[in-house]
Amino acid sequence: MPSPRRFAGVLLVDDRGWLLLQERDEHPVIDPERWGLPGGHVEPGEEYAAAARRELVEETGVELPDGALTLWRELEVDHRRAYGTFDPMQVFVAATALTDDDVECREGRRIVFVEPGHALGLPLTAAASVILPAFLSSPLYASMRG
Repeated sequence: MPSPRRFAGVLLVDDRGWLLLQERDEHPVIDPERWGLPGGHVEPGEEYAAAARRELVEETGVELPDGALTLWRELEVDHRRAYGTFDPMQVFVAATALTDDDVECREGRRIVFVEPGHALGLPLTAAASVILPAFLSSPLYASMRG
């Protein structure tokens, strides 16, 4: 079995309680044509939190200050279809006053804030299909809702 790859994802929650999600295009190896979190591979020697911040900037142009992201959970993501592995992923969360106009789509089809009930009905990535229901029912999300 191949060695696992490490991943970091970011959940930004706006003032309405909506979540920033990315609609992936047809190009990614993992879950093309699906909706997921901004994020991606953690580079060798890189910390998860640094990777989360880096990926957020690369994909959205949003640069958060150090300490703005809080580790919510680490989970194992099923990437057997793409890589033949189950991979560790840390999910970081932050409340934000940003709107869609503040976010650039630098990867995928679009990156927008999505109403939580609508988000659960989208075709989600393998990771997002586990992360979103758990996060939306968490005390942390309840404390962040506008």
